[in-house]
Amino acid sequence: MKAKKYQVELLAPAGSYESLMAAIQNGADAVYFGVGHINMRSTSAANFDFEDLKKISEICRQHKIKTYLTINTVLYDHDLGLMKKTIDAAKKNKISAVIVSDMAAILYAKEKNVPLHISTQLSVSNTEAIKFFSKFSDQIVLARELTLPMIKKITDNIKKQKIKGPNGKLVKIEAFAHGALCIGISGRCSMSLYNENSSANRGACRQMCRRRYKVTDLETNKEMVLDNEFVMSPKDICTIGFLKEFLASGISSLKLEGRGRSPEYVAKVVKSYRQAINSINDGTYTLEKVLTWEKELGTVYNRGLSDGYYLGKSLHEWSASGNSQATEEKIFAGTVTHYFPKTKVAEINLQAREIKVGDDFSINGPSTGVVFGQIKSLRLEDESTATVAKPKQLITVVVENPVRKNDKLYIIEKRKNFD
Repeated sequence: MKAKKYQVELLAPAGSYESLMAAIQNGADAVYFGVGHINMRSTSAANFDFEDLKKISEICRQHKIKTYLTINTVLYDHDLGLMKKTIDAAKKNKISAVIVSDMAAILYAKEKNVPLHISTQLSVSNTEAIKFFSKFSDQIVLARELTLPMIKKITDNIKKQKIKGPNGKLVKIEAFAHGALCIGISGRCSMSLYNENSSANRGACRQMCRRRYKVTDLETNKEMVLDNEFVMSPKDICTIGFLKEFLASGISSLKLEGRGRSPEYVAKVVKSYRQAINSINDGTYTLEKVLTWEKELGTVYNRGLSDGYYLGKSLHEWSASGNSQATEEKIFAGTVTHYFPKTKVAEINLQAREIKVGDDFSINGPSTGVVFGQIKSLRLEDESTATVAKPKQLITVVVENPVRKNDKLYIIEKRKNFD
């Protein structure tokens, strides 16, 4: 029996040029990113400036990648000028679409004929809401609280009722497939604002739910011990183990969370999901492959992996620790000073730590993205070979893929608590 082919967009986060290139190099169809402070990762991601939009747009057009600019925070009156400036800049620089949640941004984007996507912040959870927002948007990001049958019901209704967007085509549905899951409804939480006057709904979440808490009886001063210290902190979503069912629910865009994550995170997550989609489409998606992808995804930042809400699991089954459960960590070692393409050798100025033959590494930079490898041999400045090199030494190592001057070298090590 032939495998069903799914035409699904793989949408990756880009919080920096390094992450942008990592997404492109590993198979993303589109990227989403923010500028300024009116996006939901205004403090956790590096973000870009208005001056970057032209360059990002050019890079992505060159690689035939769509660009989505996030303008999805709660907007106050004093934000409206910046919102309009941002949407005007998106139009000027031919950004594919803006991701918005505030009605002021929705109306202004429509007025300026800028394609827009409805953010998950609006908690779109049913067909009637899809009908309403289809007046403005061609693609809608669903609330994260839906199960797969609920999503399938919505996508079936779009087809049956022929719900079309402004472009005259059936509305497309986007859903989060991997990354952080907030305990607030579709990310709308007020804990940071209440405790630290820093609003999560304006991109400044302090991640209060990731902290440890004690429950105290105010009458007796007795403390209650919870069976999970992080009961408010869900594990990250990971759908790669049931990706075939996820795609069969009818989504058009598979969204990966992580604009505040490292380029290595983006590279590995995008690559794993690209391989999984391709495997489903060519009929080679197997449990053995799923286990390999899950192991790879576990090496980069995560708070533990779960099915989220999609399979209807109860909270206690996926409450997480507040810290990363990554099995590996990267440690800065030095900076590339030159690359010799003919011999595939990088010259590196060691700065922060020693390295040795056998070390796994990553090198990343704004144009390079991320290059992974293992140190097979070391050559020192005096042309002698060595098994170990110390900081403040100039060394050369073989790097199969091109890197660039000022790219950063990181050594990747197994985290001690995961030995």
